[in-house]
Amino acid sequence: MQQLPGFGLVERARALAPLIAREADEIERTRRLTPAVVAALVENGLYRALLPQSLGGTEASIEAFMQMLEEIAKADASTAWCLGQCSVCAMIAASLDHDTAQEIFNTPPGILAWGAIAHEARSVEGGYRVTARWDFASGSRQASWLGAHVRIVGADGTPRKHADGSPELRTILFPVASATLRDVWQAIGLAGTGTDSYEVNDLFIPEPFTAFRDVTAALRETGPLYRIGTGATFSLGFAAVSLGVARATLDAAIALSRGKHPSLAAGAMRDNAAVQGLIGRTEGDLRAARAYLYATAQAMWRELGATGEFSTAQRSAVRLAATWTIHQSTKVVDTAYHMAGATAVFRKQPFERRFRDMHAIAQQIQARDTHYEDVGKTILAGGIDAKC
Repeated sequence: MQQLPGFGLVERARALAPLIAREADEIERTRRLTPAVVAALVENGLYRALLPQSLGGTEASIEAFMQMLEEIAKADASTAWCLGQCSVCAMIAASLDHDTAQEIFNTPPGILAWGAIAHEARSVEGGYRVTARWDFASGSRQASWLGAHVRIVGADGTPRKHADGSPELRTILFPVASATLRDVWQAIGLAGTGTDSYEVNDLFIPEPFTAFRDVTAALRETGPLYRIGTGATFSLGFAAVSLGVARATLDAAIALSRGKHPSLAAGAMRDNAAVQGLIGRTEGDLRAARAYLYATAQAMWRELGATGEFSTAQRSAVRLAATWTIHQSTKVVDTAYHMAGATAVFRKQPFERRFRDMHAIAQQIQARDTHYEDVGKTILAGGIDAKC
């Protein structure tokens, strides 16, 4: 069987896990990925997982990308989150002209980060001018370039619109040195992501350094990866991160149960039928969530290869699988944390940080409960076969 592109990244991620695990405390303390971790990720090409092959990237299959993040997340969730964020940001290269993409992604370290959609950019001769501040820029502290998704207005301030009446949204790209980063990420989990804010003042963005994100007609690359778009890729990637965190937390609880004799208990945890049953059920829950997520991603990838289209039905299926997987992973982490008892509350133990990280993941946009409503509406409208 032919191996899908990018599985060498999974092996490299697995090999880097011990280094990342050793650096995890420092990442948490400084709220940044350490230089050693960033250098290792760059040198092993992990930030280039979703970059087009025409630019020297891997252009990995979605499954390889997910497995890469899952392996990194077992060692440290913040590292996996930053890697996932910046890797997906690099997909914008598929909508840029080659020289522009070359300058951004092939000038070391070649890392792009961006935050939430907000604000406007004014059209001027040769490009756009913008004064604005954006939030939630995970990975910005390692980035050499930043991006922002903005509404475009004309010189007179009138919003520009597409032919269908929708507002014109563009992604603008600029060197990190052109922006001021604000240290605002004081969070209970994913502390090491440096998910800070950034701002620019009257910054000129040349036209070639802008693109339409996730617009099929604007793609210059023909690979199936770029037809999925950044939204669904974020969902699948961050769901894979949640699986990695859950796997590591449950493994820690299993290891603890093999050796711990709880205070006032008659026997060791490993001999307790309640613990045995709980581990069995939780293991089943985690394996089921992982199987569902990957089966959905694989089905989507096959259909994409056969038809060249990322259908509405597949988009909803991906959204449902990713949201449900994050929620199931959170339950697994909660169960493992509770199973560990008082041991879990100590920072030196492998539970407390993962518990906080997992609950930070579960608060992100990819895990919103409203996604179930959207999927349910699509099912009721006949857009998805509910028996799938």
